[in-house]
Amino acid sequence: MPIGLLYGLGAAFAWGLTDIAAALSGRRLGSLRTLAGAQLVALAVLLALVVVRGVQPLAIPVTTLVTCVSLGILSMAAYLAFFIALRIGPIAVVSPVVAAFGGFTVVLAVIFRGESLTIPQAIGAAVATVGIVLTGVVLDSGWRGVRLRGAGVAFGLIAMALFAILTVATAGPIREVGWLPVMVVSRASNTLASWAILAIALAARPGVVDPAVGAEPPVGRRGSGLAVVAAAGLLDVLGLISFAIGLEVAETWLVGLSSSFGPVVAVLLAVVFMSERLRPIQWVGLALLGAGLLAIALA
Repeated sequence: MPIGLLYGLGAAFAWGLTDIAAALSGRRLGSLRTLAGAQLVALAVLLALVVVRGVQPLAIPVTTLVTCVSLGILSMAAYLAFFIALRIGPIAVVSPVVAAFGGFTVVLAVIFRGESLTIPQAIGAAVATVGIVLTGVVLDSGWRGVRLRGAGVAFGLIAMALFAILTVATAGPIREVGWLPVMVVSRASNTLASWAILAIALAARPGVVDPAVGAEPPVGRRGSGLAVVAAAGLLDVLGLISFAIGLEVAETWLVGLSSSFGPVVAVLLAVVFMSERLRPIQWVGLALLGAGLLAIALA
């Protein structure tokens, strides 16, 4: 099995669990609070790795440093859209829609990074992408009745596009200076931007940003909410590390696409433990996603 596929699937597993934790926290504390808290936890883990490994993340070319800061801000926007989508839900639909970033990443990697795929790999990527798209729509009256399922999916589409752009844009700096400096700088700017937006949102006129901030949680629920936020941040950074190492050693399209398998974990957990339901066409979509990744693994 290609090494890039393994790293991508490692990220997928961690991010699938992150989906569940972020959704639960978003419903208790609000999307912005969840975003800011999770990013802070992830940054703390990365800074600990910097100390252990003796890395100097600021000792990189200025142009690369600026690029990493910009990637962090863009990442904040992607995460915010994603967490809002998860909060609106349903998780079993929103999560696969966001996972379409894998198919979009393949296209962007071929266009902007000059990467190439074999015919079996291209077929597998196409099948997986079609599967993800089918999972994110509802068929009410045949194909003429195709519609996106709710506002959560709209935010999910925004997150999907941003995550694909981030994947392709991050590969270059990672291969230039290594994954850890890039992740630390980008996550630091991500965290600062997240907390700045949270502060602005909390100071805004009530009702303007309530869908993102959420109501003030009851005192009795804050502790459990913070614990879930911490879990989301830890799971997210574990996936991020696997993902970043994969980008350093393997093709961008392969890592990006295989990491999009994460929603399968989230979907199964949402169906089993959160009483969410999938329609038959969505199960077909998940099956196609799995078949596409299997085709890539065997190519």
